Order: sequence, then C-alpha cells, then structure tokens
Amino acid sequence: MSKKKKHYPGKVWVGFDLGGTKMLAKVFNDDYQTLGRAKQKTRGNKGSMAGLSRMVTVIEEALEDAGATADQVMGIGVGCPGPINPTTGVLVEAPNLGWENVHVEEHLGHAFDCRVVICNDVDAGVYAEFHEGAARDARCAVGIFPGTGIGAGAVIDGRLLQGANLSCMELGHIPLYPETSGHGENGSTLELECSRLKIASEAARAAYRGQAPNLLKSCGTDMSNITSGKLAAAVEAGDIEIENIIIRAATLLGCGVATIVHLLSPDKIVLGGGLVEAMPELYVSTVRESARERTLPAYHGTYEIVAAELEDDAGVLGCVAWARKNIEEQVGSY
Repeated sequence: MSKKKKHYPGKVWVGFDLGGTKMLAKVFNDDYQTLGRAKQKTRGNKGSMAGLSRMVTVIEEALEDAGATADQVMGIGVGCPGPINPTTGVLVEAPNLGWENVHVEEHLGHAFDCRVVICNDVDAGVYAEFHEGAARDARCAVGIFPGTGIGAGAVIDGRLLQGANLSCMELGHIPLYPETSGHGENGSTLELECSRLKIASEAARAAYRGQAPNLLKSCGTDMSNITSGKLAAAVEAGDIEIENIIIRAATLLGCGVATIVHLLSPDKIVLGGGLVEAMPELYVSTVRESARERTLPAYHGTYEIVAAELEDDAGVLGCVAWARKNIEEQVGSY
C-alpha cells in the first residue's frame, strides 16, 4: 500500500491533456511545480459522457496524489484534440475519440466548482513553449508539430491566436493543388504529404523495394514498426533513400512555414514532435533552407526556426498556464 501524501496547504491549478490514447492530469502550485499527477487510457470510452466522467476521475486521482482537495483548485486548463469554441467552452469535434459538441468547460466546472478553460492541444503545446520553452519572450511565436498530422498554433503578444468561433491554425489542411479539398479526398494537403504517417508509408515502400536495407533489417515493411527513432537510425546507418524521403517531407513543410511567415511575420518558429526530436539537425535545417528559399527577401533575418525544448507533457503546462492567464485577467477586470 502506498503511503498517503501529506496535505498540501496552498491553492493549486490543474492541467489536463485529453489525448487520443491517454488522459493526463497534473496538479501545479503557483510556480508551476508539479505536485501530483494521474493518467488513464482514453480508448475504450463509450461516448463523451463516459469520457467526461473519466476526466473527473483522473483529476480527482491527481489531486489525491498531490495531497490536495477540490476546494483548493483555482482553475483547470484542458488541452483538447480537435477544434474548440473558445467562447462557449465546447469541444466541437474530436475525430480520434468520436466526440462532437462536448461541453467540457461546463461539465468540469460543475464537478469541481471552479473556472475551466479549454484550448486545442496543439495550442497548449505552443503556449508552453512560449511560456517556458524555445519561444520565451517572443512577440509572435508559431509552433508546428509534424506527427500523425501537422498541428500548428500561434501566440501573439502573449495570447493564443484563436478565431471568432473556433480554434484555428490548421496548417496541415492547406490544399496543395486546385482540385484538393481541405480534407484531401480529391488530391493532397500539406498534412498528407509531409506527416510522419506519409514518411513511414514511403519508408516502408523503400524497404520493400530493397532501397533501405538498414530499415528493412530493423523494422521490416510494417509501417507500425517504423518509428521516428528507427528512421533516424536508418539514416545514420546509411539509408540514403530514407534520408531523401525525410528531406522531401521537411522541404514541403518549409513551404508551409514560408506561408506562415508571409501571413504573420513571427519572430520565432518552433518545430516539435518525434521527427524533430529524433533528427533535429537534418529536419530543422531542411525546413530552414526551404522556408528561406520561398520567403520574400524583406523577411529574411526577421524570424528564427528552432527545435522545441519541452517534453511530451508540455501541453499540460501550456493549457494550465493559458487557463490561469484568462482566469486572473477576468478576476482583475472586476
């Protein structure tokens, strides 16, 4: 039996990452030190109501781990895997969960009798990098996270860039050809051409054709075995075709970065995710070169492209920091 934690006497903040495969809650003090945490699998939820109930349970477990109680909670921040309505606090759609129009803020607010602020999970990661990571002190910071899809977010003058009715910065859904829809059914989008899923697919094909012997030896041709780390190891071992596949994807992402530069003129662009972590020099330098080749000369030297500094759990910090900012601003306005 685990020893019960000593009661924490102060006020606390809760950050919650509603991921596609896991739910993670962390309890923080005012200095963003972690006091407690809890995690459960997301898969298996039977609808959004069951999922919301599990969210409450995970937060309660994190509070218990921190030695805190619900009446000590100053606010809760939630990062959601899909578009959210920042005005109503509704998770509009979470395709990986099968959720639609879920009143996250209302449900958790009633459960813990406190303010709840939701944001898109990528926005949460970007805000974390702005708050304590690679984009500290940036006036306009953009974060781009190539993974299964291409997630992006922006912080301008200390605030997340959000649309009037929905979260925004869906960079991965930019159509690449005139006949392409935003979902990519009839052609291709940035996400479909340079996500890690696309890279793994091309890499498996190269291994099957005998063009990537090192990857074939370590992973075979099963895409599910081809991780970012295995791709990086194959490049290091001399699989030139795998390196070319990654360079092509990073070059295409650089086209998206050039678009962002022309639209927002950020001073800091942060690249994160498994691909960047596994091969930062190759990936980031390729994106830099591609973006520079496609931006107007006036923008050269006005922005910096860097790798993210924070780890996978950064989104929990980002959503709680964003929630705290909004809650304290609202209190100060009274």
